[in-house]
Amino acid sequence: MSLLMTDDVFKQLRDFIYERSGIFIPDNKKYFLENRLGRRVQEKNLKGYEDYLYILKYGSDKNELNIMFNLVTTNETFFFREPQQFDVFAGELFNRIVAENAKTGRKDIKIWSAACSTGEEPYTIAMILMEKLEAGALKKEIYASDISESVLNSAKSGVYGSYAIRNVPEVYLKKYFNGANQQYTISNSVKSITKFMKINLIEDRDVKAVRGVDVIFCRNVLIYFDDRAKQKAVANLYDALRPNGYLFVGTSESLHNVTRAFRPIVINKVIVYQKV
Repeated sequence: MSLLMTDDVFKQLRDFIYERSGIFIPDNKKYFLENRLGRRVQEKNLKGYEDYLYILKYGSDKNELNIMFNLVTTNETFFFREPQQFDVFAGELFNRIVAENAKTGRKDIKIWSAACSTGEEPYTIAMILMEKLEAGALKKEIYASDISESVLNSAKSGVYGSYAIRNVPEVYLKKYFNGANQQYTISNSVKSITKFMKINLIEDRDVKAVRGVDVIFCRNVLIYFDDRAKQKAVANLYDALRPNGYLFVGTSESLHNVTRAFRPIVINKVIVYQKV
C-alpha cells in the first residue's frame, strides 16, 4: 500500500527537516519524502505522514529523529572520490602546512571530513597522510562527522564492498585493507587516527567540538542546503579552521554567492578556499 502525503503535511515535514538540519527539500520533491519515509510510517503502524510528523515533534523517542535523518540523507560515496582534490591536498597544501608548522613549532596536522558518510573520505585522507614520509613525526588527527548515526556506525566498522574500493590504488589496497569474499576491512592503523563524531553543520554547539583544523573537506553537502543554511554552515566551518586554513567543497559546488570570508585559490586547476 502506498501512502499519499498531503501538501500541507509535506510543507510541515519539509520545514521541520530544514529547521533541524539545513537540508532543503523543494516544492517539487514531495515524492522524495513519500518514498523515503513511507516504509517507516508503515513499520510504525501509523495512519499516515501526519502521525509521523507528530511523533517527530512531540514523541519521547529521540532516536526517531536519527532514523528520519538516515532515511532522507544521501550517502553515495567511495574511496578516492574527486581524486584531483586529494592530489592537491597531498601536494601543495601538505607542503604549506609543514612549512607553517616549522615556523610555529606545531607538531600536528588536523583534517576534518565534515560529511563523512560511511567513512570512505576520512579513511582516504588517513591513508594519504600515512604514506607521506614528512608526516611521520606529526601527530595526525582526522575528525570525521555526519548527521546520520547509522552511516557513522557503518564507518566505524570499516567494512566495504568492491564498489567502494574500486578506485583504491593497488599499493594502498594491499597495505591498508584485509580482503576476503569481496569484503574489504580497513586496517586498525587507519582507524586509530580517525575520530568519528555526530555533528549537525548548522548547529553551533555541535561544530564547536572541532577547532584549529588545517583542512576541511565538506564536499557534495551544501547542494542540499538553501542559501541561508549554506551561509550558516560555512560560517561554522570558518570558525573551525585555523588562520589561513583551507576548505574543499565538491567540484561542482562554489562559495561564490555564499561568503566572502574565504579566498578562492587555484592549484593545478583545482579551486581551494582559504580562510582570510
